[in-house]
Amino acid sequence: MRGSILGKVTVIAATTLLAATACTTDSSIENPPASEGAAAGESAAAGQPTGDSTEWFDQAVYDTQNEQRSATFEGDPAQPYLQYIDGEMTDTSSFAAGGAKKACFSNASISNPWRQTGWITMNQQLKVLQESGAISEMETRDAQDDDNTQIADIDYFISDGDCDAFIISPNSTAAMTPAVERACETGKPVIVFDRGVQTDCPLTFIHPIGGFAWGIDTANFLTERLQEGDKVVALRILPGVDVLEQRWAAAEPIFEENGIEAVDYFTGADPVEIKSIIADELAKGDVQGVWMDAGDGAVAAIEAFEDAGADLPVMTGEDEMSFLRKWDETNIDALAPVYSNFQWRTPLLALEKIFKGEEIPAEWVLPQSPITEDERAAFLTANEGMPDGHYAKFGGEDLPGYPEVWQERQIP
Repeated sequence: MRGSILGKVTVIAATTLLAATACTTDSSIENPPASEGAAAGESAAAGQPTGDSTEWFDQAVYDTQNEQRSATFEGDPAQPYLQYIDGEMTDTSSFAAGGAKKACFSNASISNPWRQTGWITMNQQLKVLQESGAISEMETRDAQDDDNTQIADIDYFISDGDCDAFIISPNSTAAMTPAVERACETGKPVIVFDRGVQTDCPLTFIHPIGGFAWGIDTANFLTERLQEGDKVVALRILPGVDVLEQRWAAAEPIFEENGIEAVDYFTGADPVEIKSIIADELAKGDVQGVWMDAGDGAVAAIEAFEDAGADLPVMTGEDEMSFLRKWDETNIDALAPVYSNFQWRTPLLALEKIFKGEEIPAEWVLPQSPITEDERAAFLTANEGMPDGHYAKFGGEDLPGYPEVWQERQIP
C-alpha cells in the first residue's frame, strides 16, 4: 500500500510514525507476505477489532492534505502524471547532460495487482523514453517485500557504479532511509516515489496527496448519507502501514463526531474473513455502511450482504475494476477513492527533465480524486476488457501497447 506525505521537511516528521514493509498501494492484494504486518511490530489478527488509531494521527499533516484535496494542480489535466501542486522547486541544471542515460530502479515489489498495474505502465513509459533517446535502459531489482533485500539491491547499484540515476520505491520508510542516503552520497540524481523516507536528500519525492485525504473523502461520503446511530463496518487490510493507518486515523474521528458507530477489523485481504466479519456484524443488527482502506475484498463484502439477504450498504472501495463492476451491477451508493496508479510514469518523466536540466518539484504531489457515481460509467467504458485486478485511473492510455499489454497483464 502506499507511502508518506508532505514535503521534504514534513515528510520526515510524518514518517517517524512508521516502519512497515507493506506496499503502499491499497487494493487487490493477493496473498500478501506474512511479514508485512509483523514487520510493523503489530500483532492484530485478521477478524479481530483493532486498537487505538490516535498514534497515527498528525494534525499538521491532516490539515495540509485536507487543503490539498481542493488545491489547483499545475500542468495539463490530460497528463495527470505530470501535474503537481505549486511549491518549492529543485534546480537540476547541474545534471544536464546529452545522450541517453541509464536508470537503476530499486522496487519494493510487484506482489499485488496495484503494483503490477503500475509496473506494466512504467515499462511502457520506458519504451517511449528509450525511443526518444532520453534513457538507454532501466536495470531493475525487485526486493519482493523484504527490507534487507532492498538494502542489498541499493548497495549493489551503488557499488556497481553503472547507474546514471536511482529510482527507489521503498519497501518501508525507516529501514530504507540509510540506503537512500548512501545513494544520494554518490552525487547522482535520486528519485523516491510511492512511499517516503526519513531524509530530504532525494531530488524529489513523488506521490499522490496521501492517506489522510483518502480518509477524509471516504468518511465524509459515508456520514453525509448515514444517520446518527447508524453502524459502519471498517475493513482494513494490514496494520502498521503509514498510508493505510492514516486513512483510518482520518476517518475514525469523523465518524465519532457525526455519531456514527464504527467498528474496524483487520482482514488480511482475505475474502473468506471479510464475509465472516460482515456476517457476524449483521447477526448483531443492521449495518448501514462499509468503509475500506483498500478496494481488495470489496466484492466479498457486498456478497456477504447479498448472502444474508440484507439491504446493501453505503460503501467506499477503490478504483480497482472488480469493485467498479460490482458497484455497477448492484447500483449501491458508493465511492471509489483513488491512490493514483499513474504515479508509476512520473519518476521516468522526472529523469527526462533532470537530464535536460529542467527544474522539478521538490515534493511532487500528484492529483488524487475519487471516482463518483457520475463518473463510474465512463471509467467502466474506458477500461472495458481490462482484468478485475486492473486500476481504472492507471493513466497509460496514450502509451504503446494500449490496451493489449494491460489486458493480457504482460508483466516484464
